[in-house]
Amino acid sequence: MTVSLTTVPFPQVTMMKRTTLLIVTVALSLLIAEPLLAQGGPGQGQGRGFRGGRGFGFQGGRGQAAQADNAAQADNAAQAEHGPGHAHGADDRHDSDHEVFQFLLTHHEKIKRTVKALPDGVETLTESDTPEIADKIKEHVEWMEYRIKHTQPIRMRDPLFAELFRHTDKIKMIHEDTEKGVRVTETSQDPYVAKLIKAHAKAVSGFVERGFAEAMKNHAVPGQENLAKTTPNHPTIQGHGSVVQLPQAAHQPRSGTKLLVDVTRGGDPSKLNAAIEKVAKYVNIYAGAGAEPAEVQIAVVFHGDATLAVLNSDAYASNFKVKTNPNLDLLHRLHESGVELYVCGQSLISKGSDPQDVAVFVDTAVSALTAVVNLQADGYAYLPLGN
Repeated sequence: MTVSLTTVPFPQVTMMKRTTLLIVTVALSLLIAEPLLAQGGPGQGQGRGFRGGRGFGFQGGRGQAAQADNAAQADNAAQAEHGPGHAHGADDRHDSDHEVFQFLLTHHEKIKRTVKALPDGVETLTESDTPEIADKIKEHVEWMEYRIKHTQPIRMRDPLFAELFRHTDKIKMIHEDTEKGVRVTETSQDPYVAKLIKAHAKAVSGFVERGFAEAMKNHAVPGQENLAKTTPNHPTIQGHGSVVQLPQAAHQPRSGTKLLVDVTRGGDPSKLNAAIEKVAKYVNIYAGAGAEPAEVQIAVVFHGDATLAVLNSDAYASNFKVKTNPNLDLLHRLHESGVELYVCGQSLISKGSDPQDVAVFVDTAVSALTAVVNLQADGYAYLPLGN
């Protein structure tokens, strides 16, 4: 940036000009200083600090955790008043910790680890004969101790790690560098948290033994190992559409949902249409697969190869040369549970039947087209079940 100023003898400058010159000088000094401030001094990170603060970025390696620890103490006072910050999100150190963890997983075969069970926790020794790996072990442990001390979660998708970070206030962690790695003592006076510590130590030993194969796994919270292995049940439509309750899973059923199921799937006329079985499953999902039942409106439109699945028994038997319609019982139960059932009138007539041949609890629409368009306009989410 080039700035040209006209030289004026200072005694001849009026008071107003003196003021103008002073403002220009201050502005120029700020323009020069701002880029230097933005670069930061040695050891400072480029981004915001832990919990979104504006102090050190804490992106350094070993030895930087102590600086972060001092800054976090000031942050704790603010959190006491305003509540936790970004405790469950990525912080400035997250990417660095992730890189170190990936490095250790890559070289897991060169790491040795022993675990000694204590009444209230564990004592572990993790080492490597390779100096670079040993340094990474030390860096990883130093920052993990910081994260435990200041509740800075990581690997929160893993149930065990998420639960461990919920109880950091009850964990005491001490580490001691050795020539080839780190000795760690991790304990808790709370028996439940002590179990979490031991389970975590076992998981870390799995990382050392199996590397990425173990890192791809979820690790269960002690006592909840079989939580998802429950017996399939049929909360609304008995005998059809079995579901397993998953109260902790993502995307729980939401009350107020409107679902339009577009059925064109045909099949063996002597057997239950698989698409109708699927609709029963949808009903049961909202009734009992989530943490709590959720109200849902479901509308089903039959056309294409599925058109004649809704005929009454006499019309169906005549058309397919079978004794009865195997779909009627489940269709009636779906109707009784509140599911709206429609059949395309155009398809029905083109296949040699008419609205009088349809089961009494199924409504004939002018067409599948108009039914689908109207229901979507009414806020129904579209879900096709074709061949």
